[in-house]
Amino acid sequence: MRKILAMLVLVVLAVPSSFAQGAGGIDAGASELQTYIDPVGNLILVIGAIVGLIGGVRVYIKWNSGDQDTQKAVMGWMGSCVFLMVVGVVIKAFFGL
Repeated sequence: MRKILAMLVLVVLAVPSSFAQGAGGIDAGASELQTYIDPVGNLILVIGAIVGLIGGVRVYIKWNSGDQDTQKAVMGWMGSCVFLMVVGVVIKAFFGL
């Protein structure tokens, strides 16, 4: 019973302070999020470039070994690379940077 009462008191005391932030808290959160958007977009573009290089090497190896699934490998690696590049650009455009 004492634990429940103590928990209830803590919740009642914590609720007003969490509502006190209001618009200032939302603005601070939005500006904090915008500082992360540019580095994350650049990181996604770098990952896309690395995936493209690795995919190019793997397709080249398959092509030289005479594998029949070379076209399927090209489409898969190219699709993943294009997807990562588009996601990097869309994230920047979506958040207005």
